[in-house]
Amino acid sequence: MKRVVITGMGAITPLGNNVATFWENLAAGKSGAATITRFDAGKFRTRFACELRDYDPSLALDKAELRKTDPFTQYALSAAAEAITDSGLNFGSMNPFDTGVIWGSGQGGMQTFEEQVTEYVEGGYNPRFSPYFVPRLITNMASGMISIKYGLMGINYTTVSACATSNTAIMDALNYIRLGKAKVMITGGSEAPITPASIGGFCAMKAMSVRNDDPATASRPFDKARDGFVMGEGAGALILEEYEHAKARGAKIYAEVAGAAMTADAYHMTATHPEGLGAFQAMKFALEDAGLNTEDVHYLNAHATSTPVGDLSEIAAITRAFGENPSQLHISATKSMTGHLLGAAGAIEAIAAVKSITESLIPPTINTTDLDPHIPVGLQIVLQSAYEKEVKVAMSNTFGFGGHNGIVVFRAI
Repeated sequence: MKRVVITGMGAITPLGNNVATFWENLAAGKSGAATITRFDAGKFRTRFACELRDYDPSLALDKAELRKTDPFTQYALSAAAEAITDSGLNFGSMNPFDTGVIWGSGQGGMQTFEEQVTEYVEGGYNPRFSPYFVPRLITNMASGMISIKYGLMGINYTTVSACATSNTAIMDALNYIRLGKAKVMITGGSEAPITPASIGGFCAMKAMSVRNDDPATASRPFDKARDGFVMGEGAGALILEEYEHAKARGAKIYAEVAGAAMTADAYHMTATHPEGLGAFQAMKFALEDAGLNTEDVHYLNAHATSTPVGDLSEIAAITRAFGENPSQLHISATKSMTGHLLGAAGAIEAIAAVKSITESLIPPTINTTDLDPHIPVGLQIVLQSAYEKEVKVAMSNTFGFGGHNGIVVFRAI
């Protein structure tokens, strides 16, 4: 099969609205969590999140696009614009059917849905919905709008696998290029879940942290005192390109997408398998797909959302895959800084994994001061400060409600 490389990246995150700022703050161990400003969250158990800061969608979208799109699509268009510019691709000189878009979003236009239904109910049930209600709402609109904006007529659709969504999109994009069905794919994910219904729903599940007095330290993966995840929002975009095509045009190449895999836990609607069986098998399959062994992996960006059950389930999977004392492997959880972007999590964490390769630096896990005693002492979890290390292979883990496990492996080139 054809080799696939990354030639462009774009990011809209709680730590910065471009890849350079995102990485700088990630490496510095900064938290993006603060009290919610988008709406009055005073009635909820959790009143904080990792919101975007100083984000201006008009920098990438015109007035018509802004009027027609939900924030999750706006985030996607903004991240894609940076990634395309970064790649140096000239779509005008390419066959439009050679480039496609496979995007991911777990919730889609949640804000649009809430606003329109609220307006309907509060307006005395006067059925005056916006003609853009459905286009703004549906989850596939991000991939559609990216293709429309750039005239890309190749494979185009959206994946939905909860918090494994972006890795599903990356894996599909990888495989279509491998099979010769496309030369370039724009992939990644976006999410805009900081809304009353979304926050309220996760609060009702008691899935989120309630450290309202100190949001910046609330996300503490693997810590003995962790009490739930912190909601985040944003988007990450990656340009995947067939290696020979990228080489022929003299493209800057960040890394190779070496392999990917998915499995299902087939266990519970929202809980991960306690022994991490599906996650373990997905990591095993991804490495086999990449033609690599566990000792080849230098960095693992853990899913690690800071939930009591989920973190230990992932640790069980990691130790089963790598052993309890893997000397070459370092682990960190960047959700401690960005919060959990749900369907977009894998996209920005893929960027973090790729940057660990290009910068020889592993971002830290912040806030974790007292490791859960169930975690084997031989696991090297990078805490508080970034760790300098040559990274030739990085793995990114994502797991989602419904038992979805998505793993992507990146390799230096």
